[in-house]
Amino acid sequence: MTAKFQRIFGDRKPVIGMVHIGALPGSPLHDPAIDLVAAARADLMALQDAGFDAVMFGNENDRPYEFQVDVASTATMAALIGALKSDISVPFGVNVLWDPMSSVALGAATGAAFVREIFTGTYASDMGVWSPDAGKAMRYRDRLGRQDMAMLYNVSAEFAHSLDQRPLPDRARSAVFSSIPDAVLVSGQITGEAAALSDLEAVKAVLPNTPVMANTGVKHDTVADVLGIADGCIVGSSLKVDGDTWNAIDPDRAQDFMAQARKARA
Repeated sequence: MTAKFQRIFGDRKPVIGMVHIGALPGSPLHDPAIDLVAAARADLMALQDAGFDAVMFGNENDRPYEFQVDVASTATMAALIGALKSDISVPFGVNVLWDPMSSVALGAATGAAFVREIFTGTYASDMGVWSPDAGKAMRYRDRLGRQDMAMLYNVSAEFAHSLDQRPLPDRARSAVFSSIPDAVLVSGQITGEAAALSDLEAVKAVLPNTPVMANTGVKHDTVADVLGIADGCIVGSSLKVDGDTWNAIDPDRAQDFMAQARKARA
């Protein structure tokens, strides 16, 4: 395990719950009538009450997605997290889709323990050609004085196809060598769709000393299988009312999910 990952999560396989913030001002789906802070607080408390190891704040509702988000989006997320800081009792992370620099800036500003993004690779995506710069993002983190903030690299981007024709395990192993992530994440095709267990197995096989986590689509009936392979998981959609990504978190579904996860880790 990497030092930062172990410092944040210890020796357990962490289960990280998503707080999907409502569409932010300036986003086409923004609704001024929605109290973004109150909605995020309700989801946060449901996750913490269920015993999740960590939470992550993300702007999944800001569709159509952008590679360089409006400054107002990052600022609003920072203000929202600031309003919730006294309620947060577990380690938290951030993700400003799909903008590594804004994600790092938000994490640094709010005191996040970790940040998730697509930091490496080149993709053809719904948003156009996607070519992030891990070196620039990590140096930015360090310039902001947050060398302690862990960086979780998603190596199989949603809504995209890798233009790098190397197999996923080779790309993951290469990213660890070239770009020193604190953990590697494996995803499905879109938010809420599962990463193939075969992909998780293949990536973990070549990265025995690097945390490998399932990033999307983990469900109540699959979490045991996932945690039998991966070093942790990130979950959002499965916890929502009716399992719908865009709904609020259902406290009962969150409680049941963590009950299944605890059995798997026992």
